Amino acid sequence: MSTIKTVGIIGGAGYTAGELLRLLLHHPQVAIDFVFSTSNAGNPVSDVHDDLVGQTDLMFSNQINPEVDVVFLCLGHGNSAKFLAANHFSAHAKIIDLSNDFRLQADAVFQGKTFVYGLPELQKEKIISAQYIANPGCFATTIQLALLPLAKHGKIQSDVHINATTGSTGAGVSPSGTTHFSWRDNNFSVYKAFTHQHLGEITESLVSLQSHLKKDLLFIPNRGNFSRGIFASIYLDFEDDLESAYKIFEDFYQDAVFTKISHREIHLKQVVNTNNCLIHLHKHKNKLLITSITDNLLKGASGQAVQNMNLMFGFEETEGLKLKGSGF
Repeated sequence: MSTIKTVGIIGGAGYTAGELLRLLLHHPQVAIDFVFSTSNAGNPVSDVHDDLVGQTDLMFSNQINPEVDVVFLCLGHGNSAKFLAANHFSAHAKIIDLSNDFRLQADAVFQGKTFVYGLPELQKEKIISAQYIANPGCFATTIQLALLPLAKHGKIQSDVHINATTGSTGAGVSPSGTTHFSWRDNNFSVYKAFTHQHLGEITESLVSLQSHLKKDLLFIPNRGNFSRGIFASIYLDFEDDLESAYKIFEDFYQDAVFTKISHREIHLKQVVNTNNCLIHLHKHKNKLLITSITDNLLKGASGQAVQNMNLMFGFEETEGLKLKGSGF
């Protein structure tokens, strides 16, 4: 096993890049070589990510080093493919993309590079041997982790009703009409009902385990009046008892280091500022209710990207991710 000596971050000014910087600056086997941002080139990284004041002297750069060992693409959706088309890295460089450019099977091959879908709980062995990773979406991660155990056992036999709420950081760092404080505070709204872009990757993952899946995923995404975290409530028909459901989930995740099953009701503060996913089950008549929670910027983005990097380089899977949530 060789130590990672150099890391490059592309698109260093956003929320996911900020979280990635916080993680990598404290990762014992990583040295950040450059943080690429054309709009901030020449400025200290801590000018944008001001919680890093006194922790790093890194400056934003408009130059890349093509010889780095691993590159994280923290670009807006649609921009990763454009960047890779215009910039080239060495043959040994591993690339982890946090956009949705390469997540779907139809988009997984780009310029001879085959991107592996990077959900460790689904295909850890493929990630270990991969050179290019498409990091899953935040809603997609939270929802898939709630449904994969059932799909493996062919238990998705009805339409799946999904209601999930995300914090304002899920919309990115650029201000918009639905992210500024006056609108978001004390407010709640639905958006992209039944059509959210993460449905494609969720469906492909479920079909990989339950090939005959023909039921609809009825997904209602919501905007919450908090900064970070995703709370998903999901229900579907389930004829077996609750004990059987818990056994399915606990067996599926018995070796998962970050996904845990709770027999007590869960709440967002248990996972915010961590790379964990917590899942709780409840049975009502013939319905199984699954609640699943993550931090959209960590397990839903940058934390999972570091988890994938650890797997790709043979590090301990939890390296740099032993984080403490805020209980109060």
